[in-house]
Amino acid sequence: MRIELGADEPPEIGLIALIDCIFFLLMFFMIATSFKQPEAEQQMELPVVLPAAQMSLDRASAAPAALAIGVDKEGKLYLDGKNVTVQQLHDRLKAQAAADPARPIRIDGDEMARYQDIVHVLDLCQFEGFTRIAMHTRQ
Repeated sequence: MRIELGADEPPEIGLIALIDCIFFLLMFFMIATSFKQPEAEQQMELPVVLPAAQMSLDRASAAPAALAIGVDKEGKLYLDGKNVTVQQLHDRLKAQAAADPARPIRIDGDEMARYQDIVHVLDLCQFEGFTRIAMHTRQ
């Protein structure tokens, strides 16, 4: 004996629910990828916030191969992105002065760094005979 369950209807795909799921996934991936930052760039940066200058000259060719010395807000020194002691900085400056005394020096001092720490780096540079010393600022 056969039981009649009603008219056979072809199965349908609910497009509205499918579109909602697609938009939900799209929004999820857009938000999830907007917070991701490349880790390689974060490691290369110095922990220095540069002070702003009122009038800074934009000269790309002013110091093409400048030796970058960084001073953070705690007074720690960085030479080309690597943490160094005062003695290591002094030894490196002495070696650079022997090789090329006309090499430009760029000091990246944090805006919250003590003035005395910046002056100490300037004294080291001048003691070794460097005359092309610049202070790096943000524009």
